Amino acid sequence: MPLIQFTDHEGTTREIEGVAGDSVMETAVRNGVPGIVGECGGSLSCATCHVFVREDELDSLPPMEGMEDEMLWGTAVDRADNSRLSCQIKLCDGVKLHVTTPETQV
Repeated sequence: MPLIQFTDHEGTTREIEGVAGDSVMETAVRNGVPGIVGECGGSLSCATCHVFVREDELDSLPPMEGMEDEMLWGTAVDRADNSRLSCQIKLCDGVKLHVTTPETQV
């Protein structure tokens, strides 16, 4: 099973087992992870699922596509080099991923 470690902007961490094929956003919303709103339900139209991926894990993810890149310019907290939209990160078996949520999504 995939394992995701969510850390909020204050440093509180929780680990959640995900389901292969689900997105990081779906896993967060299903498990009540604070800091991920997912207002559009993963349709890539709101940027309220912005996360910062641990930098040493970025290369293990599929590359960001153009629409995600554009949406990240509209986040409530400025994007960084390790910013991704969690709705666009699909989980795979055996993956352990570490993400940090920004101070706010709206």
